Amino acid sequence: MSYDIEFSAQAKRFLKHLDKNVALRVLEKFEQTKEDPFRYLEHNEGDYYKLRIGKIRALVDVEQDSKLILVQVIDKRGRIYKR
Repeated sequence: MSYDIEFSAQAKRFLKHLDKNVALRVLEKFEQTKEDPFRYLEHNEGDYYKLRIGKIRALVDVEQDSKLILVQVIDKRGRIYKR
């Protein structure tokens, strides 16, 4: 069963400012993640998981009961871990 994906306001803002080709690549990776999330997600410190897409990282929260992937933050690799 596939998961649903919700993006936070910050994640949507970051995607809007990306180059069109890069944004499409990020969205395609999320589409792949919907089918089998734990194939692509790595556990990060705390309750978050990280998704790597080239030089871009996404911190996500997975609600297994409701089959929902909440994308909290998307940013470049060098900046995302400073949050």
